[in-house]
Amino acid sequence: QVQLVESGGGLVQAGGSLSVSCAASGLTFSTYTMGWFRQAPGKEREFVAGVSWSDGKSYYADSAKGRFTISRDNAKKMVYLQMNSLKPEDTAVYYCAAGARYSNYEVRISSEYNYWGQGTQVTVSS
Repeated sequence: QVQLVESGGGLVQAGGSLSVSCAASGLTFSTYTMGWFRQAPGKEREFVAGVSWSDGKSYYADSAKGRFTISRDNAKKMVYLQMNSLKPEDTAVYYCAAGARYSNYEVRISSEYNYWGQGTQVTVSS
């Protein structure tokens, strides 16, 4: 079955950096759009970043633009999120997601993703 397993979360001070990773198995990874979402306590899950299956083009939520970088390694079936200049408001559980197979558009809506990881906690202290 499909599994997405996140790792790399933790506690970091404001202004610091953190990288989270997601290992995928059980799917033809290279044909799926991959995305990162996050959910803070009491808030809805929100899109953070996505990367296309075909050309590796990345796209971001306004809150992540210029600070976060998403990348993928199809050979390793991995997707990464490098987060710099972290702020306390970035504190959330971060989820990896796979979906919109063979899509040719930016996939920003959670319902378009078929598979989800269990999440990893990122906490940014002020």
